[in-house]
Amino acid sequence: MKNSLDNQAAYWDAVAKGKTFTHPLFVERFDNRLDKAARVLDIGCGYGRTLNALYDLGYRNLLGLDISEKMVQRGRKAYPHLDLRGLTPDAWSTLKGSVDMVILFAVLTCIPTNSGQMALVDKIEAVLKPGGLLYVSDYWLQSDARNRLRYRAAADKYGVYGVFELPEGAVFRHHDRPWVESLFARFAVLESDDIEVTTMNGHSSLGFQYVGRKMKGTCDDR
Repeated sequence: MKNSLDNQAAYWDAVAKGKTFTHPLFVERFDNRLDKAARVLDIGCGYGRTLNALYDLGYRNLLGLDISEKMVQRGRKAYPHLDLRGLTPDAWSTLKGSVDMVILFAVLTCIPTNSGQMALVDKIEAVLKPGGLLYVSDYWLQSDARNRLRYRAAADKYGVYGVFELPEGAVFRHHDRPWVESLFARFAVLESDDIEVTTMNGHSSLGFQYVGRKMKGTCDDR
């Protein structure tokens, strides 16, 4: 699967040294729902920026997984106290039912296909404990002319309005509200708000943050 449309590891390895991630961590969204000893998994952790913020807040049972080996290497150098690893197929099975909170910051935008996003949410649900939290930060569809033009240019090619290509060849996605609601329909909504986000390429964009709770009794055998 490496370097497929939903796993563009080669792109992330190539830009690992120069990209800065910007989605804000709002501790008030989860801190009163999560013990400091809770196991927190950051999927698509990049170079560990978000996990390090949690470490500074007193959380210690932290694990970051990323498809980019170069991002993980950068993070290990910057934050040697963090447990950052490559995201391998085996990682999902070893984590089954053991995680108190999953963080998913600007990861859906990197997975252009509906099937890829649904498969990821299935895996997240399987690693979460009953009642575990999912904290998501990502991008809505943008209304400006630049984005509308590139959405239209890619819609026929990829079959989803909101997908777009960067000049360097990577493929990303912005989302409409009905799709996001359907994607997380199996979770109980605790928080859902629009936010302003600066993209990694310096553009101001409309984003969202969502916190959901895994409902007890959902299937854990995916």
